[in-house]
Amino acid sequence: MNQTTPFNIFEQASTDQELQQFRQTVVEGGFTAFRLFLEGFRDMLKRFEDGEIERVNRLLAAARQLFPEPGRFSPSWVDIWNEFEQIAQFKQTVLESIVGDDRAGEWQILIDNPYTNTDLACYPSLTFLEGAYLYAYFRSDLKQNEFIRLQKIQNVIMAFGSERSEPSKKKA
Repeated sequence: MNQTTPFNIFEQASTDQELQQFRQTVVEGGFTAFRLFLEGFRDMLKRFEDGEIERVNRLLAAARQLFPEPGRFSPSWVDIWNEFEQIAQFKQTVLESIVGDDRAGEWQILIDNPYTNTDLACYPSLTFLEGAYLYAYFRSDLKQNEFIRLQKIQNVIMAFGSERSEPSKKKA
């Protein structure tokens, strides 16, 4: 695994001087450097598991302190720290709600608003951690009357359009 990504450098910094040096490098690198840093952060949010929320919150607080105005890199990142904090919080709720062997198997996310004619969004074939992250990611931005479901698939019958054949007919 590449240990020299911007996020890895940030995560491994152990002194204020190292953090300030990292900050300066990102500021000098501008948009691209900060985007790479955020990509690493988002990857960590996808991967974190039970017992890691304190570390995640500590890293978020340190990042917020180093880059209090992320919108200077891009207006789309004005609220990135709040977004990441919500994702971590909602994912932690999922981790606390579903434990142990209940996590095994296939999961899916459903997002719908029954009061509109917009399409239902479905994300199938997920591992538990993938589902927990997507639940947290989409949960932080639900609109009025939308709902999200993280659900485990118990039984599946699946067919593909390329398998066009007629049902077999029994002869009497």
